[in-house]
Amino acid sequence: MKTIVIATHNSHKVDEIRAILDGFQLLSLDEFPEAPGVVEDANTFVGNATKKAVELARWLYVAFPPTRHSSPLFVLADDSGLEVDALGGAPGVRSARFSAPESARSGNMPDAENNAKLLQLLKDVPLDKRRARFQCVMALVLVPEPKTTSASPVCYADEFEVQTFDGTCEGRIGFEPRGKKGFGYDPLFLPVGLEETFAELGEKAKNKLSHRAKALEKLKDYFKSKEPKPKASFDSL
Repeated sequence: MKTIVIATHNSHKVDEIRAILDGFQLLSLDEFPEAPGVVEDANTFVGNATKKAVELARWLYVAFPPTRHSSPLFVLADDSGLEVDALGGAPGVRSARFSAPESARSGNMPDAENNAKLLQLLKDVPLDKRRARFQCVMALVLVPEPKTTSASPVCYADEFEVQTFDGTCEGRIGFEPRGKKGFGYDPLFLPVGLEETFAELGEKAKNKLSHRAKALEKLKDYFKSKEPKPKASFDSL
């Protein structure tokens, strides 16, 4: 069984990933309290996801070398956020710290404060102009096997190959928070074709529609494409 370390302490994200991604041993950063923090200062979701995945993979390579685990070890990092057309794509990569000062490069703010700022900025915007979308990029990195040089294992930076998977969920922003089953901007986000917010739909329905679910489906397809194909038997000829 492959082991995947999810590069987050966000229990909501971990729960969503666990609900969608089966067949793997899944760990979170809660199991690695000594892992270094990563400043998410890239201007894109793919940039932040890649940075988090590679930096954690490098740390795991040193702290938990292949001799300490028997299965392939991967790192999966997620960067996701909300883009609102009426705000020029904001909050975007700043979604988790939207209500913080512009100079803040890290440190999440409370969901209620982020939602309140979004509603304030959209207070005069009519429903047909409140188009928005959730975006997600996931970066997957295999913690490589060490190479041996003069009896000493070494690892080169280019050994950290990154695979990325994206997902988008279109919708619009409501006029008030509704529902208590989600997190982040879920109480405000109405997916296309539905009148319920993500926070009203609940986990099962959300995990079929969400940006994160779509990215994870691509990740699962990637692993399936890497599985060896069974050889034909005489019975099947």
